[in-house]
Amino acid sequence: MKKVLVPLAEGFEEIEAITIIDLLRRADVEVVTASLNGVDVKAAHGITVQADKTLDDAMNDDYDMVVLPGGMPGAENLDRDERVHAVLHKMVDSGKYAGAICAAPKVFANAGILKGKKATSYPGFVDKMGLSDVTYTGAPVQCDGKIITGRGPGTALDFGLTLIEALEGREKRQSVEKALVRN
Repeated sequence: MKKVLVPLAEGFEEIEAITIIDLLRRADVEVVTASLNGVDVKAAHGITVQADKTLDDAMNDDYDMVVLPGGMPGAENLDRDERVHAVLHKMVDSGKYAGAICAAPKVFANAGILKGKKATSYPGFVDKMGLSDVTYTGAPVQCDGKIITGRGPGTALDFGLTLIEALEGREKRQSVEKALVRN
């Protein structure tokens, strides 16, 4: 069974985090949510979520993917945490997947893992960072190798389904998507 780490920082975007977690679990992927501090994490719009464990405890495990939900100030809190940058580098250096949506691709840029990549983000983040070595596409979801970025809350379903396809293949993505009755 594939295993995904979803760090949750104070101020994360609820739609993005819960959609990612829910869709991956529907695809029979083990998802571990990890808070930066304490187990309860207050999201951007006042909803409090209980993480599975703290990031310190979660870092002892191996993962196939790490995914950062966006939201403000959630993305800034992720970006300020050196453990998050360390996990990102560990994943990328070992040829594993890393995903970020909304404001969180900014964390990827600041960690240096978007160099030479195509990426998307919420308008005003990666596109306004002046990164000459990153091609900002503005696409709803952008895949470049094992780096997957999403534009924002409105693209959370597409982003989550893309994560499933990356980990489990197109057939699993289609199975999960069909059950959602999107079309």
